[in-house]
Amino acid sequence: MDTILTINNLTKKFGYLTAVKNLSFTINRGNVYGILGPNGSGKSTTLGIVLNVVNKTEGNFHWFDGQTTTHNALKKVGAIIERPNFYPYMTAYQNLKLVCKIKGVAIEKIDEKLEIVGLLERKNSKFRTYSLGMKQRLAIASALLNDPEILILDEPTNGLDPQGIHQIREIIKSIASKGTTILLASHLLDEVEKVCSHVVVLRKGVKLYSGRVDEMISSHGFFELKCEQKELLIKVLENNLAFGKIKVEDDLITAFLKEPMPSETLNKMLFEKGIILSYLVQRKESLEEQFLQLTDKN
Repeated sequence: MDTILTINNLTKKFGYLTAVKNLSFTINRGNVYGILGPNGSGKSTTLGIVLNVVNKTEGNFHWFDGQTTTHNALKKVGAIIERPNFYPYMTAYQNLKLVCKIKGVAIEKIDEKLEIVGLLERKNSKFRTYSLGMKQRLAIASALLNDPEILILDEPTNGLDPQGIHQIREIIKSIASKGTTILLASHLLDEVEKVCSHVVVLRKGVKLYSGRVDEMISSHGFFELKCEQKELLIKVLENNLAFGKIKVEDDLITAFLKEPMPSETLNKMLFEKGIILSYLVQRKESLEEQFLQLTDKN
């Protein structure tokens, strides 16, 4: 599998603050990667380093095969790491024409990219007449002008209304389906779960998880239980090797599975021990629950 970006033991310190600590991961061609974490977790700093706008403190990274200089590699990268910044009095087409001159790209690309982001019919409208979502879509069109091998997006749906969020996510999925590798930073679990194939979870600059999204949420799920014999139920669950973490909130007991178990099996086992359940629901863990478990442990 072709490697697009390799990050090795990357660290960035701002005085006493360590924004990124000993971070390593690899991005392979044709996937959608999410860097997930709350504000201040080091997502934007990591993107800034690999885009040569932030200097690293320690560690290293290389693009593609490692033989290409970062300057040359970035010619094959499209990126939006700040709010779209176009001339308000110029049309979308005029703004992109200017970008083409800067990037040395043929202006024939403009209509093609505007169509991808659904703005072809508004290409002669001035930028100042665009909604926030349209401005973000124009920025994506601009980043696509050089036919990049990887598109990097920092919080692409930040500040958008639900319709704008949906449009941006659909555009990202469409671009990825045509073979472009995508790396996006987001604090939204929902975004990563819906859009990304792979995820790197950061907290305070430290990597908590790196791998496929479906593997992160392919746990065996959990049971939500209620019964009169609450203490006995907790004791039985804690002594059963099939269960990991047991969470108690008021009269609701949540038991996380370490291996597959049908609800009928659990019900039968508890009944044989004299425990009669008044409530039994089996659920699949979402990315949110996995994320909360990860951050609880660290």
